[in-house]
Amino acid sequence: MIDGLVAGRAPRDIELLNIDVKEEPGRRAPDGSVLPGGAENEGAAKYLAGELTCIANTPGAGAILLGVADDGARIGTALGAEWLRHRIFELSDRRLTVDIRVGDLGGTRVLVLRPPEAVEPIRWNGRIRWRVADHCVEVDAATWMAGRLHRGGFDWSAQRSGYRLDDVQPSAVEVARRFLSQAASDPAAADLAAATDNDLLRRLNVVDGDGRLTNAGALLFVTTQGPAIDYLRRDHPGGDSTVRVRREGPLLVQLSEVETAAAASNAIVQVAEGLVRGQVRKLPQSAVREAIVNGVVHRDWTTAAPVVVEHVGDTLTVTSPGGFIAGITPENIITHPSAPRYQSLAEAAASLRLAEREGIGVDRMVASMLALGHERPDISELPGPYVRAVLLGGPPDQIWTGFLAGISPSTVARDVDLLLMLDHLCGHGWIDSRQAAPLIQRGEAEAEAAIGRLAEAIFFEYRIVAEVAGVPAGEPTAWRLSDLAGEWLSYRLRYRQGEARQRMILDWARARGRVSSTEVADLAGVAQNYAGKLLTELERQGYLEPGRANRSGRGFFYRPVSG
Repeated sequence: MIDGLVAGRAPRDIELLNIDVKEEPGRRAPDGSVLPGGAENEGAAKYLAGELTCIANTPGAGAILLGVADDGARIGTALGAEWLRHRIFELSDRRLTVDIRVGDLGGTRVLVLRPPEAVEPIRWNGRIRWRVADHCVEVDAATWMAGRLHRGGFDWSAQRSGYRLDDVQPSAVEVARRFLSQAASDPAAADLAAATDNDLLRRLNVVDGDGRLTNAGALLFVTTQGPAIDYLRRDHPGGDSTVRVRREGPLLVQLSEVETAAAASNAIVQVAEGLVRGQVRKLPQSAVREAIVNGVVHRDWTTAAPVVVEHVGDTLTVTSPGGFIAGITPENIITHPSAPRYQSLAEAAASLRLAEREGIGVDRMVASMLALGHERPDISELPGPYVRAVLLGGPPDQIWTGFLAGISPSTVARDVDLLLMLDHLCGHGWIDSRQAAPLIQRGEAEAEAAIGRLAEAIFFEYRIVAEVAGVPAGEPTAWRLSDLAGEWLSYRLRYRQGEARQRMILDWARARGRVSSTEVADLAGVAQNYAGKLLTELERQGYLEPGRANRSGRGFFYRPVSG
């Protein structure tokens, strides 16, 4: 954390679910200037006690680095570590003992405050709060405890329910066989579909030797506590709902009815050529299923609130009760190993071919959207907590799908890493392994390998990416779309005009520490003298400064202005 700030990273780039960077409260005058600090600050202690109880309630706990403002200014703190530890202990009703260590940030004294993870929820002002994304939100005790039980290995869905085999609804078994029959090329699915009703349930591991259903079996084949899914169809934003599916009964039956309604409202367009041909839906049906099934299977079943599916125009939004679990965040959800909230329920869904056994199917959902030229799904955590997945559909981009169809090897069009990088290149102009790693949610070595695959791909006998010209020897290689690929996809290159071009240049300068007219000319597709004018204008605006005072000589470059 401190190393990141020393390296010049902004607090917003360091603050994550479990890490927060803050200045000491009460140190600002009305005009915004910084006031001297002291060894004791009651207002700061009260504020920090509230923030630290929130972090302690969060899975994995975390830390606060005290002494740095939101803009990165190193204000420091003179608070006494022992006084602050004891005061927080008192303010938290003697329930929170915080480890406080003094740190040095380039000559500025800071404090690192680390609370232990709470064994029981700690209330502050009568409320339980934990962190969602980078802020604290209220959570009810049942949700907090369910998360704690999950982290301890308890699986509610594997426990005995009050139902027996005789309570299973025939309609749910019929739906289960239909889902299995849709996986026609899977011999194991066909074999399971042919089993007797009782054997089917036993092989799904949702019934014990005494004929009692587990909670997973009861949900899937008997009934849920109220409607588990609320599907609403609107033809346009603000319009009245034209279709609504909201019913009780077996979860499998509810899923089937919602999937049928979503498919009927998912408009079909005719595509003549490209990666896809014939009739294509405006939202890939596989992505629709993944979004809905994941929202249902991985939701919090301790609450009766339904999963809300809003299908407005060509946009599908799935909002699911319960936040992310087991370290999953929007920044790692594509590649994070499978960590279901309810293992038995997730395994049964996978056996029924509703969801991925190896993971949560997000990678395939992302790939199917990007392959048609749509935006990648937006998956986020909301206060409550809830998880929201948004799919923005529409007619497939036929130029884009034609481009993907012409690439060799053909696996590029199904490779989620390469699709993410190609989409990024269209929007941002360049990529290197440091930029690619968080984009594809992998380590830098894996990102380097993925870029290697991209660099080998061919489009009409030409590479689809090229090295950025002008990068100094010894610096990491960066890549852009090749001239042919850039010409084919020129309508998608959002970074080549106006303010977007300026942002691209500044992004390059800040990420690489420097920028030259040769690099800008190659990235922006302009003459080198015009690239020089673009850099001069950014210097005039105060964003860049010359690398050397005389502004001349071979290899002249600009640096980003710090702050």
